[in-house]
Amino acid sequence: MTQKGVIQKYKYGYLFGLIAFSLIALSGCGSSSAANQAAAAPPPPALPVLALQNLNVNTYKEFTASVEGSKDIEIRPQVEGILTKIYVDEGAYVHKGQTLFRIDSRPYNEQKNSAHATLLAAKAALQNAKINVDKLLPLVKNNVVSDVQLQTAQAQYEQAKANVAQAQAAESSASINVGFTTIDAPADGYIGRIPYKTGSLVGTTSPEALTVLSQTKQMYVYFSMSETDFLHFTSSVQGKTMEEKVSHIPPVSLVLANDSLYPEKGKVEIVEGQFDKNIGAISFRATFPNANGLLRSGNTGRIRVPDQAINGTVVPQEATFEVQNKTFVFVVGDSNKVASRQINIAQSAGTYYVVNNGVKANDKIVYAGFDRLADGAAIQPQPITLDSLLKVSPLE
Repeated sequence: MTQKGVIQKYKYGYLFGLIAFSLIALSGCGSSSAANQAAAAPPPPALPVLALQNLNVNTYKEFTASVEGSKDIEIRPQVEGILTKIYVDEGAYVHKGQTLFRIDSRPYNEQKNSAHATLLAAKAALQNAKINVDKLLPLVKNNVVSDVQLQTAQAQYEQAKANVAQAQAAESSASINVGFTTIDAPADGYIGRIPYKTGSLVGTTSPEALTVLSQTKQMYVYFSMSETDFLHFTSSVQGKTMEEKVSHIPPVSLVLANDSLYPEKGKVEIVEGQFDKNIGAISFRATFPNANGLLRSGNTGRIRVPDQAINGTVVPQEATFEVQNKTFVFVVGDSNKVASRQINIAQSAGTYYVVNNGVKANDKIVYAGFDRLADGAAIQPQPITLDSLLKVSPLE
């Protein structure tokens, strides 16, 4: 081999060696970087995971409701005058017969005194007319005076009797007006707002009542059903007539404005005779006992009417999330990786959904802490049971 050939041989060998060394070096750097990244990656989050179950659930329908006292009585003055005394405060509980307001009675006392004087004068005139009749009777009998004089005297006597009756009525009316200046509670209940103050001029034409007295031992809760809900109700409740169907409605519950459940059950009693054409709904009324006074007129809430018992997969509402008005859960699959799945809600029961599609019994879902989860993410499951959740928040 010539010297030139030897040089080229070593030259190409050197180049191949340099390339091989570079590839090995790059490969080593890549492996080191991947190893560092693997060492720096955080472990999968530990999240509670619930195994789903099928249960028989009593479902219900909810309707917006308003609360009123069984008797909301407007307290209005029956005479005109200056309001001289207010004996109660707004929100106070009062008993039947308790004095609430007083109107200046002096003008009415004077009217009564005047009526009494008129009555005394009428009685005196009656007595005088009777004397004249008694005096003329024997004279007419003995033909001393004519019968016409006696008839005239008797007519005057009858007129005097009528004047006495009229004066008695006037005095009674004046006494009633004096009584109207003291306004008492017509029943037990709570005092509402009092728009007038001491010194206000009040009367029968006043635009506002002095107050409203609410009887609260029994409370009326009014709610409305749409035509669709009403048709469902009439087809699902026993009874031939509407009265029979209403009587078969089981006790209903009241959810207060803060989402707490009122402790007493109510009974649906009446239904309005026709639909409101403006809102396309028909009104119902339920009666609730209120011995402790927890409910007041003007409260709002929701009526829960038992609907039907169904069997379905129970999913806690807090284990779901919504995207574009669709409800999803994160299902835990192989290798503890999660995937979002849409569910179809058949009914609500307290803080749970009864699901008839999307998940089934024995599926495992992430119960909480999934705010930053994405499809395909791995987790460390922390098993929880439905029984433990039901102890804290039972099905309603």
